[in-house]
Amino acid sequence: MKGVITLGLKNNKEKINVRDMIEKNKNSFNLNSVTEKVIPYILLGIAAVSIITTIGIVFTLLSETISFFQAVPFWDFYTGTELKPLGDDAKFGILPLLTGTILSTLIAVAVAIPIGLMTAIFLSEYASEQLRKFLKPILEILAGIPTIVYGFFAFTFVTPLLRSFIPALDPTNILSPGLVMGIMIIPMVASLSEDAMSSVPNSMREGALALGATKLEVTFKVILPAAISGIIASFVLAISRAIGETMIVTIASGSNKAFSFNITESMQTMTAYIVEVTGGEAAAGTTLYYSLYAVAMTLFVFTLVMNLIAQYISRKFREEY
Repeated sequence: MKGVITLGLKNNKEKINVRDMIEKNKNSFNLNSVTEKVIPYILLGIAAVSIITTIGIVFTLLSETISFFQAVPFWDFYTGTELKPLGDDAKFGILPLLTGTILSTLIAVAVAIPIGLMTAIFLSEYASEQLRKFLKPILEILAGIPTIVYGFFAFTFVTPLLRSFIPALDPTNILSPGLVMGIMIIPMVASLSEDAMSSVPNSMREGALALGATKLEVTFKVILPAAISGIIASFVLAISRAIGETMIVTIASGSNKAFSFNITESMQTMTAYIVEVTGGEAAAGTTLYYSLYAVAMTLFVFTLVMNLIAQYISRKFREEY
């Protein structure tokens, strides 16, 4: 008979209807089954929080940015070299802010990428296990220091030190915060690159050494190419971090809105401008108020593009072992 099984219980045989057992279990209250049904919905709700938040941020920025471009032409905003947000003859050109942001980021990258990559190579290929466990946490302490501390460090220590070598350096300039930002993002480059290099199988190292390659040749001709996706991703993420940095440039770079490429002069970045406007007396509904959202939207697009590039590079050049 279908749906019936026979079990041997001691010396007796008992027929049990499987279909009846299933129906009985369905009708009985089972906490585990209720949990299994509810948990997916709870997890979906938690996962949706980040998506809803992102949509809310984009909607807020976009709606206010559209209001700004109704008063200021799109082309004038992104090609204008004058930023004079106050006064009757106000001008809103974002190029001075873009220049300050890009220059500070380039300086930071010039510091962080060589030092961070060389540190990652040492930790991954040359340091002993005990030394790596000791040095890596110390290195990552740099990532935990509040950025406002970095800002005061740049303003009160790095700038006076640089002025002893560069007398023409302004008290607030883009060079000093750029250097300090580079120090700040070194742990990001070093840690992520070291993780990517450590994931390369030892068999590749041993094979190259067995063929007569030196330790340096193994590092630069085998390990780095094999870990290139993770290394480049760390570079892109570090650049994104530098672009979005706020407190260091707000304190140490000044608020000069002139369009210039001289790194010894005072400049203002997009994030510093946002801080200035939000901390000022920009009345809601004014063009100055809406310019805050236009600059924030530009910064958001910058960061989004950098993250998309990092994801593309990781997928394109990922090596699986």
